[in-house]
Amino acid sequence: MQLLVETKQRFDCDLLYSAGRYLDFLPKGVNKGTTLTALIRHLSIPAERILVAGDTLNDLAMFQQSFLGVCVGESEEGLLEKTKRLPKTYHAKKSGCGGILEAISYFNFLGEKAIAEATVNQSDTGESDLVIVYHRLPYEETIEGGRIYNRPPKSPNGIIPTLLSFFADGYKGSWVAWSTLVNPKDSHSLRTHLDPEKYSELTVSKVPLSKKQVDIFYKRFSKEAFWPTLHTFWEQAKFNEDHWEVFMDVNRLFAERAAEEAAKNAVVWIHDYNLWMVPAFLRELRPDVTIAFFHHTYFPSADVFNVLPWRRDIVGSLLQCDFIGFHIPRQSENFIDVARGVMPLNVLEKTSCSPRFLSYGCAVGLEEMTTCIEIDDRKVHLGALPVGLDLNRIKNVLDSEKHSVLKRKLNEQLYNTKIMLSVERLDYTKGILPKLNAYEKLLEQHPEWIGEVSLISICVPAAKEMTVYKKLQTQIEQTVGRINGRFAKVGWTPVQFFFRSFPFEELVSYYALADIMWITPLRDGLNLVAKEFVATQAMTQGKGLLVLSEFTGAAAELRGGILTNPHDLNDLVNKCYQALTTSDEEAHARLKEAYEVVQYNDISQWGEDFMAIIRKIQGDSLKLKIVA
Repeated sequence: MQLLVETKQRFDCDLLYSAGRYLDFLPKGVNKGTTLTALIRHLSIPAERILVAGDTLNDLAMFQQSFLGVCVGESEEGLLEKTKRLPKTYHAKKSGCGGILEAISYFNFLGEKAIAEATVNQSDTGESDLVIVYHRLPYEETIEGGRIYNRPPKSPNGIIPTLLSFFADGYKGSWVAWSTLVNPKDSHSLRTHLDPEKYSELTVSKVPLSKKQVDIFYKRFSKEAFWPTLHTFWEQAKFNEDHWEVFMDVNRLFAERAAEEAAKNAVVWIHDYNLWMVPAFLRELRPDVTIAFFHHTYFPSADVFNVLPWRRDIVGSLLQCDFIGFHIPRQSENFIDVARGVMPLNVLEKTSCSPRFLSYGCAVGLEEMTTCIEIDDRKVHLGALPVGLDLNRIKNVLDSEKHSVLKRKLNEQLYNTKIMLSVERLDYTKGILPKLNAYEKLLEQHPEWIGEVSLISICVPAAKEMTVYKKLQTQIEQTVGRINGRFAKVGWTPVQFFFRSFPFEELVSYYALADIMWITPLRDGLNLVAKEFVATQAMTQGKGLLVLSEFTGAAAELRGGILTNPHDLNDLVNKCYQALTTSDEEAHARLKEAYEVVQYNDISQWGEDFMAIIRKIQGDSLKLKIVA
């Protein structure tokens, strides 16, 4: 070996040695990858039409290019380890030509999708026709006396109740989510029933993660790198390659668990940006399943998204899906622009956005959107499906004795002032500070409202580990203190600030009480609070007005709200004043118009819209039936 090293140094060559038996002497900078790249450039062959195969570390350079690749069965462990995080690389079970044929069918390289389905052994599949893959469990786990107990989520709103509503009338399904409290070696604790009576066919399949993995994958990396970029605050983003590796590992674990749960030809529905890389891993494990992805957060324009160092990996993974859903057309079309910058694609279908969505009059309106693209003879469908509400959930709260008692109590405390309500999580994207500053300016410019209007602000804290929000919390508390110090009078406080989460039942009582719902995110994928307020007011024959940021997804869907620009302090003040001085007749008309949208496009309609697209993809082979 010493002689080989001396020879390498003498001739200034690269020495490649692997598996204890393969030896290559190569000129500096020349290897299989660079040679193949030069060849296909000379022949003018698109890189996406190349499939490379290998089984030793000597082949690694080919996989590090932009080609599709397959590590055939019985490959060297070193090669498998180096390529396991590459979304364009497939790890075959069969060796030699058999592994290459697997890859050809997996990538649909020859347009023969039926071959891919045939590669899945029925014994390797689960029993669920629908698998929901979401980063959070549908409940919160806590340890008491050495035992794990489940309790309802603290979050006052969000997607979890909506997704659970999807299963209420029952069919066989699984919910895949992380857990830090289960023992990875205890298979019994990794798979449990959520509620045998209410969700008889729904099981929860847990991905065991360490607290460190969760802190890095979600509380630090997702929130410090992806979250600010998605919401156009890229200057606040922090990119860490080591954290990306953890993110990839966690996504792979989610994909593996989903693959175990899914029945043959099942639908696997993945949710949100924390799981961007799951489709790439899942497609390798289960080429038979239909992969759907729903993006709940805002998806920005290409000039913002392309700041991400891993944009090609992310887009490549998402394009392994059969369907990618967003709340509104603007977000979907932004994704198309990003994808065009990564690889060539053909637009097969477009559709008009109206009358379902606003095409003008708000910042996120759009006239036309793409609904189907083709990449390498493979179709990817896209859709705009704003999440709806389970209206019965609100109705049940309104019919409860607890609501009657709380509403009566709140009316006694706040009967003689107009109530403006604000409900959001602690986050710089929610526009909390601009809203407070606008409220202060409103009282300055219109002193006649001092003592006549109160702002109730409910701000849900972030997890303790999310230190990025500590400065914002301090700024908010200082601003609230300043406003109350300037304007408070005996018996009246301008801002009643609650820095804690509220049970949903209490929130509904506040919704019913409010005269104005003031929602001012600087960017937001949708905003379910706006819909919950509209539904509550309509069900109680109220006349509450919705003042809504035109940078929320809901602004492109809801009619009747007063749209405001949260980046413009004067506009925030003026639209708030408009709401305060709007006649009851106009308020009723606006609420009626908004509720028509919320009532029709509820959770059932969301499910039906989703299934219509899946039915279009799967055709007669669709086994899943939604009864919502």
